[in-house]
Parts: sequence; structure tokens; C-alpha cells
Amino acid sequence: MKENKSKALKQLGIVFLAIIVINLISNFFFKRFDLTQDKRYTLSETTLNIIKDVESPLYIEVYLEGNFPPEFKRLQNETKQLLEEFTAYNSNIIFNFKNPIEKEETRVEKMKEFYAKGMQPLSITVEDKGKQSQEVVFPWAQATYGDKFTKVALLKNLMGASTEQKVISSVQHLEFGFAEAINKISKEKQKKIAVIKGNGEVLEPFMADFLRTVKESYYIGPFTLDSVAKQPIQTLEALKKYDLAVIAKPTEAFTEEEKQVLDQFIMNGGKTLWLVDAVSADMDSLYNETGTILAAQRELNLTDMFFKYGIRINPLLVKDEYATPIKLATGNQGSETQMQEYTWKFAPFIYPTSTNPIVKNMEGIKFEFASPIEILKNDIKKTVLLSSSEYSKTIGTPSPISLDMVTEETTPEEYEGKGLLPVAVLLEGKFKSMYQNRVLPFKDNSFQAIGKENKMIVISDGDVIKNQIDKGVPLELGFDKWTNQLYGNKEFLMNCVNYLLDDNGLINIRSKDVDLPLLNKEEVYKNYTMAQMVTVGLPIVILALFGFLFTYLRKIKYSR
Repeated sequence: MKENKSKALKQLGIVFLAIIVINLISNFFFKRFDLTQDKRYTLSETTLNIIKDVESPLYIEVYLEGNFPPEFKRLQNETKQLLEEFTAYNSNIIFNFKNPIEKEETRVEKMKEFYAKGMQPLSITVEDKGKQSQEVVFPWAQATYGDKFTKVALLKNLMGASTEQKVISSVQHLEFGFAEAINKISKEKQKKIAVIKGNGEVLEPFMADFLRTVKESYYIGPFTLDSVAKQPIQTLEALKKYDLAVIAKPTEAFTEEEKQVLDQFIMNGGKTLWLVDAVSADMDSLYNETGTILAAQRELNLTDMFFKYGIRINPLLVKDEYATPIKLATGNQGSETQMQEYTWKFAPFIYPTSTNPIVKNMEGIKFEFASPIEILKNDIKKTVLLSSSEYSKTIGTPSPISLDMVTEETTPEEYEGKGLLPVAVLLEGKFKSMYQNRVLPFKDNSFQAIGKENKMIVISDGDVIKNQIDKGVPLELGFDKWTNQLYGNKEFLMNCVNYLLDDNGLINIRSKDVDLPLLNKEEVYKNYTMAQMVTVGLPIVILALFGFLFTYLRKIKYSR
């Protein structure tokens, strides 16, 4: 017996010694093992670089706490595990979960505060054994670094998708969301964006939300091309100081001198985001007494420029069965006007199908009077980011457009073989100047016929960047105040900007795939008792068996 006791003490000592040695070694070598099949907890190199650069405490408040259905619990757990990974690599990242509306006495004030910050709540249905109740949650997080802070949306707004699908898509973007937020508040701004003016582009109030959002990460300023007529060289040199030019829905034709400035900006490595209407038509003009407009080609004098780069925006209109709704008055009941929703086929609702990180797993985007983009052959790589649905076709111009068209009846045969029309295209490569082997509009000794490696995005609808205004206040980009629908326009445009200016590959994290198995709720309800026994009872039974077996074996061993 005494010998056995001595042996046990010796084994215990060895175990303690091994633990001490392992702890000492772990101070010099750090390694975490991700045993998941999809490597969801393996952070990308880009994320690690962003995290490691955080030099002082960065606080993350996650407002996903409360009484949730299982899908939200999953999102909560995935968020927690991801942030634990962040903290493991840099202890300056500190996070905690809280329910901001837990206290009844401050609930209303907190909700107003969150509304003011643009963090919309979500009403969810909690089901428990067939009983339903409503809970309000804020699927948001807020990151604070010094005097800077930013919000992170935890739940993606996928219209028509089930809660399970939304959670899966959201989990896939968690790493990107938090890495982007940390990068935004922990790094100083470096890149500059020029918003081109002078050719009837969208007025600032109508792209206020886009400008406000871009301003959080980049320097931004208006840049007019009016001075090109008198000082073309100086204008070009000034534009070269910017990294990206946004050309948002110009309505007046560009002069050859202005085109040369933009062309040489591109040849010198400047990125460009084009939002161009090839057809003159918009909803504001349509809401007139007759409810009719004449859609006609808009001459911008850009056709030859785009042709040289490898695309052509055809002056046609896309008519799509997968479209967003509009509300129209149908009559009066008493003193109140009766409104009814109709599908407006000239406002395509486009769900991205491309695997490009700019649009992968993104919610739908609202277009208005878009035109098809034709892909031409040259050395430039083209990636179609967005295209209309299979049930879409083009309408020639000039053509009358009437609100009465909402009642049109169509058949699938009308669209056979006509759909999938590109409306947003990414171009990458060494562009050739449109003035190559041509007489220059103005003399430029630094003229370049072939540019550096570059990229640009062309969207054939300028309305994608426009936000609505309510009582003089610009609304969130993508929000339709008439139908209370929020579309993915802002996320799409921000992804475009980030992709064009992204030097550290942050946008590529959006390509991450996560395989998230979820419980089949119907099956669980159908076999509720069995599910409860398996998830709660079985672990207790296994633990009891193990304890009994362990005690029995010890008894046999020491009874000899």
C-alpha cells in the first residue's frame, strides 16, 4: 500500500513537472490548432497583420445578448469564438457582450441612441415548444479605438432569405466585418478619392450617405474638370494626386480635353469608378401628370473611350421580371389616398451570383433604368459583377415609358434567351490610351499610350449611388422610404471602392466559405423529447457511466 502511494505521488509530480515545462515552452512558442473542416477559425494573413498593428486597447462591444432562438445563439457563439481568436493574437483587443436594452427604465433612450447611430433593431420571433414571443435585438457591434469608433453589422439583410440563410451568410463575413472595422479605426487614412464634378453629376445631398461612409476610411474631395479648358496640364497633375476618381451619373457630354485628362489619370495608375447612364430616364421625371416620359439616348461622348478599354454601354433599357416594387396611388377612401405596390420592371432587383469578393454572398442591389454592358475583346480582363435575371430583356430607345406599364402581363417565352445582361463590370490590366496613335486634344509631354497595371469598375446606372431624402435629411443609401426596403447598394459600392483601393487584400476575406450545419427545427419539434434526451440526457448518462467505470477499475486495482 505504501509502495502504491509513493508511486502515485511520483506520477503526480511528473504530471505537475510536465505542466510547468509545457507552460514555459508555450511562452516562447505560440500555436493554435483549428480542427474545423472549413478552417473557420484560421485567420487570414491580412487579418493577422491588421490585428498585430493594434498598439493600444481597442474595445469591442457586441450587442448580441438576450433571449434568442438557436440561429442567433449560433451567430453569437461564432462571433465570440472569432473575437477570442483576435484576443489570442493581440491582448489589446478587448471585447464583451451586452444587452443594451436589458434595463426597462433605459430601454427607450437606448433604442433612440442606437437609431441615431444607424444601428437598426431587429424584431425576432422566439419559439419555445410551440409558444411564440417577440424579442427586440440589436445585431450590431461597436469598435472603439481612442476617440474613433465604428459599427459592425453582424446580421446581413438578405431579403427573402430564411433566418438560417442569413446567419450562415453573416458568419461568413464576420472576419471581414471586424477586420475592416479594426483597420478603419486603427490606421491613419492614406488614400485620396476625387469626386468628379462639372458634367452634371449627382448633387452632393443625393450621394451624401455614400460620401459620409467613404469619408470614414479615405480622404475625399470634389474635383471639377471645368479648369481643363484653360489649364489642362495643371488639372491633370492635380488629379494625379488622387488614387480614385468617382464619376457619378454625368448628364453632360465630356469634351475631348476632359477625356484626355481622365484617360491619362487612368494610364498613370489612377483607379476609376464609373456610374454612367446611357439613357436619359429617371423616376423623378416619371412622376408627372401624365406618368409618361420619353427614354432617349444620353450623349456623354464616352463611347469611344469605353470601347478602347473593352466595353460598350448600349443605349438600351433593361426590363426585368425580378424587379423592385414601387407604390402608386390607386384612388381615395374618404380623405385618405389608397396606395398599392406594383413591381416596376425598369428597376431590376439584382442578386449577385459572381464569386468575386466584391459581391460574393451579398444582398440584392436596386437598379433604376439600367443599360446592358457589352463585353468587347481586348487584352483587359473583364469580370461581370452583376447581371440582370434570366427573365430580362432590353427595350430600344427612344421609347415612351409609362407608369401604366406596371399592369403589363408577360410570359416567360418573351424573355427566352434574352436575359443575363451585364450591368456592372470589373476591368483589370494594362489599359491602352484612347488617344494612342491619335492627335492629342492638348499637348502633353508626359503622355502615356499604355498604362500601368490598373483596374476600374463600370456600372451602367448612376442611380445606384443615389440616396433618398426625407424632410431634407439624406437617408441611408439603398433604403427606399416608400416601401421601407433596404437594398445592398451601399455595401456594393463600398466593396467596389475598397477593392479598387485595397493594397492589403482585406476585401479578399469576403471570399471565405464557412460550412455551418444547423438543426432542422421541424424535426426537432416533431421529436422534441428525443432531441432533449440526446442533447441533455445522453451527456449525463455517458458521464455517469464513465464515473462508474473509473471507480470500478480503481476498486479492482487497489483491492489486489
